[in-house]
Amino acid sequence: MLDEPLLEVRTYDGPGFRPLIFFDSWRVALMNYAEGMEAEAIQTVERHPQTDEVFVLLDGRAILFYGEGRPELERLHAQPMEPGILYNVKPQTWHTVVMSRDATILIVENADTGDHNSEFCRLTAEQRKFLIEEARRLGLGQGAS
Repeated sequence: MLDEPLLEVRTYDGPGFRPLIFFDSWRVALMNYAEGMEAEAIQTVERHPQTDEVFVLLDGRAILFYGEGRPELERLHAQPMEPGILYNVKPQTWHTVVMSRDATILIVENADTGDHNSEFCRLTAEQRKFLIEEARRLGLGQGAS
């Protein structure tokens, strides 16, 4: 029998984002592919003004899109993710993720991160085109080669 005060074991195999472990001011979550995470469906990016957010690809394939700009996103970059590598998105950095259907990403962030203390920016037509083309080029969009 598991002794929770000594060892917490958590898993999640449903769609989307699910916080699983909380410690002081931090939380650890798993994010699995969910409808709307394909490149063609992404309309916005987000940023967290007061916290870092760490992404670790566990399974599948994913691209972390990130960018700078104030008050809105000015330039978008694509970072293909490799399993087991830590990607730390710094405060004030716009970001979103495109995932394959079999992808799982571990996320570590401030426990109170949410819509109430995050900012969102709608992608321009040019930024959406870049995101979709990069996802296709890297094998994660409709019509990917």
